[in-house]
Amino acid sequence: MDNSTSYKSALNLKIIGSFFSLLTLFACHSTEPRLPESPQEFCGTIQAEAKTTLSEQLSGVSQKMQSKTGVYVLEQGAEAMFSRAWLSSHAEQTIDVQYFIFSADNIGLIAIDYLVRAAERGIKVRILVDDIMVDAKGDELLMLDAHENLSIKIYNPMANVGKNIIEKMVNITTDFHGFNQRMHNKTFTVDGKVAITGGRNVADEYFGYDHEYNFRDRDVLLIGGVSTDIQKSFNQFWDDKLSVPVNKLVKIKGSPVSSPTFAALHQYACNPDNFLPQIREQIQNMPEAFNYIQETGKLHWLDEIEYISDAPGKNNQNEFLGGSGISTERLITLVQKAEKSVIIQTPYLITTDLGKNIFKQLIDKGVEVKILTNSLASNDNLEAFSGYQRDRDALLKTGVRIFEFKPDAQVRKKVMSSELQQKLDHIPVFGLHAKSMVIDDNITVIGTFNLDPRSANLNTESVTIIPSAEIAKSVKQGMLTEMNPENAWETTLDWNPDGEVSKIKQLRVKSRIVVPKNIL
Repeated sequence: MDNSTSYKSALNLKIIGSFFSLLTLFACHSTEPRLPESPQEFCGTIQAEAKTTLSEQLSGVSQKMQSKTGVYVLEQGAEAMFSRAWLSSHAEQTIDVQYFIFSADNIGLIAIDYLVRAAERGIKVRILVDDIMVDAKGDELLMLDAHENLSIKIYNPMANVGKNIIEKMVNITTDFHGFNQRMHNKTFTVDGKVAITGGRNVADEYFGYDHEYNFRDRDVLLIGGVSTDIQKSFNQFWDDKLSVPVNKLVKIKGSPVSSPTFAALHQYACNPDNFLPQIREQIQNMPEAFNYIQETGKLHWLDEIEYISDAPGKNNQNEFLGGSGISTERLITLVQKAEKSVIIQTPYLITTDLGKNIFKQLIDKGVEVKILTNSLASNDNLEAFSGYQRDRDALLKTGVRIFEFKPDAQVRKKVMSSELQQKLDHIPVFGLHAKSMVIDDNITVIGTFNLDPRSANLNTESVTIIPSAEIAKSVKQGMLTEMNPENAWETTLDWNPDGEVSKIKQLRVKSRIVVPKNIL
């Protein structure tokens, strides 16, 4: 987790590739409205949801929430989506949303509709999104922000929102370190007492609803207890100078929006072609699901949960593209104390000398270390894979066993939405996006931290540390299953699965050419 030159080059190329892709995307934005007025009325056919409140739903566990944290691991994309939707529609006071990516695709538009409807019934909604991947247009952001109960801030707006191409180029050339400091945290907090955090951003592919490429990911639902720490962390980011109100970044000609209308958005979300009735029904049935996880013991009440988040800005820039952070140091301490095993899932795997030395020391004292990461065939980021490819043999020589996720892993049938499986005549490609760790069959870590220099030194990251043998057993079993031959290849010093892809994709990784991922 130090900063050797080879890893800096991979890191730099990754952000530069993303930047120039953004320039192309920004130049191609249409002036047409994303959601034209619907000629048909859909919302009138939607039955009103039950009037139960979040407080009523939690009344049976309110005493436990004072001193303990209810923990439920969200393995399935569908349940992760349903949980966010139900919480949005039953919030009583506040909803605070913090994401690296919040797309304006189908899932993103429906999620925004839930947040707008919450604002319309008086809930204070705050949305904080990192600047680098925002794909909404300025007028769309201003329309949302114009609602009296909905506020939007953009984190570290040097690359995208409100910037023209010249301003972007100046920022990347004059403050490359600052440009690279992104907010990778992902939290969804309701009324300050229930939170969801983990690997998922808000987009189709994180919940198993993309028609071509989806992620195997993992979140954790936290009730009471440590959720107050997540709320405090959100407030810290929201109040930081790096988080800028969107109305200070975007200016459009004409009169400012004073009475925003969201009829087109509501009609989109009510349209059964966009939001299947059976999914809406499952969301409305979430109280039954909540009762089930309580009755079956799948909701664990624990005392010593930790939520660790880096501070806004991550570091003081004393070291170029370096500086470490709170999450990095806490994870190093945890791993160094391992006595039996460390099982890791990380989509991007680029270790430094420090990281390899830590793993070598563990293995020398008899600790088993296994890592599941993406193969070239399942990877969505060729720049990151290029860094891993150059690092792979050196990591294998430490004694670490490395497994690479297959794009047609059998486990994808279990984690993607059943509705999409029924709708499509094929099963989409899956990549790994979960960032998790199980240590000594006792501690589970679920968060946003990739095992690479960006997470270690630049992006703000967050992790939830869960000391529970029961949760560790369940998560570890799933992780080991995903290392089985039907789901992953084991790569060795003598063989790797890079040859399972086309020659042109292999060449693009070797030459580190940045190309749109949809043509790979």
